[in-house]
Order: sequence, then C-alpha cells, then structure tokens
Amino acid sequence: MTKPVVDLTETTIDALPAQLGVYEIVDRTGTTVTIGYAGGREAFGIRTALHRELTDHGVGGLRFRHEFTHGYLTRWQELLMLYEADHGALPSGNVGHLGTLGRLSPLSAEPAPTGSN
Repeated sequence: MTKPVVDLTETTIDALPAQLGVYEIVDRTGTTVTIGYAGGREAFGIRTALHRELTDHGVGGLRFRHEFTHGYLTRWQELLMLYEADHGALPSGNVGHLGTLGRLSPLSAEPAPTGSN
C-alpha cells in the first residue's frame, strides 16, 4: 500500500466512505500488526472493519492505511504474501492464515536469461 498511515481513531474512521477494501494496522513503532479486509458482510465496509479493529485492540497509538477495491480478497492475499516474502512471517494478527496462502516470489533485480548459447 502506498497511502500514508493515519491515526486509528473514531474521527478518522468516520470520515471514510462506506466502501469495500483492504487495510493495514501498524503500531507506534511502525510494525504491522495486521492486514485485513472489509468485504461484503461489513455493513458499512471499511468503516465497520476498522471500528472492530479499534475495539479489538483497545490501545492508543495505532495507525492505519487503506485501499478501496472490489477485489478485496485477492488484494488481501497478495498483501499477506508480499509481507511474508519481505519479512519471513505474517503479521502477528494474521498468523492463522499461513496455510491458506500461496507462495509469492517477487522478481529479482536481475533479468531472466534469454535466448540460447
């Protein structure tokens, strides 16, 4: 995700539109706590999901960023796989999802060889 993180508060959540999407919750140190999604079962989309996160974590200092997308499940899985590829493990709030993910191998900086000798 490329958006800057903002404080996870009632005010910032309530300012969001009721749309579907994905989000990342980070702690005071900038460590990702969880990567989640707001799907069709969320009454008010991402607002409902973030209010639940705020209630569940119940601590100040959390921040979040989000993306609106109708392909929220695919994007959520992609973000989890990217995180695992970068960090070697999932965020603490997502450890139960390890068996449900595929493997992502981001491209290396070197181009693949082409042609024959």
